[in-house]
Amino acid sequence: MATTNDIKNGTVLKLDGQLWTVLEFQHVKPGKGGAFVRTKIKNVTTGKLVDKTFNAGLKIETATVDKSDMQYLYQDGDDYVFMDNSTYDQILIPASVVGDAKNFLLENGNATVAQNEGTVLYIELPASIITVITYTEPGLQGDRSSAGTKPATIETGYEIQVPLFLEVGTKVKVDTRDGSYLGRVND
Repeated sequence: MATTNDIKNGTVLKLDGQLWTVLEFQHVKPGKGGAFVRTKIKNVTTGKLVDKTFNAGLKIETATVDKSDMQYLYQDGDDYVFMDNSTYDQILIPASVVGDAKNFLLENGNATVAQNEGTVLYIELPASIITVITYTEPGLQGDRSSAGTKPATIETGYEIQVPLFLEVGTKVKVDTRDGSYLGRVND
């Protein structure tokens, strides 16, 4: 147990049997009345955002979230197999927990896996990955300076928008948050 004075960004609270991560907090002392803490919290499992206000000094329950660096190995049916980099233990993570991160999971790629009491809550990918274009329509000669884009499929099977001059086999850097093209990578 903790009090509302202990709230910080990243703290995980247990409210009504659900886990919520604190994104923003503000301690407020109005001229009249008691102090309070205004927070913006995000449900760990559903991603729902909520604004919640707590009275100052109120007892709240916090949850321990263990984050560990893991390596993605392969997909097994609807599950994704990860290996802990320090203990070499393998765990299965269901597709529902992996979510859209599957679009950027490269075999042997690293991710941070957050767990609470043995239950996987979510996975965090690095901000960007380097991958290879596996399919795209041929570009037009002389199209090197125009700002046009075309669809291209990367190693994971996900489709991104790339400049017209890129070809199959080109290494590119991709933002894992929104799938945007960040640039070409030279060997």
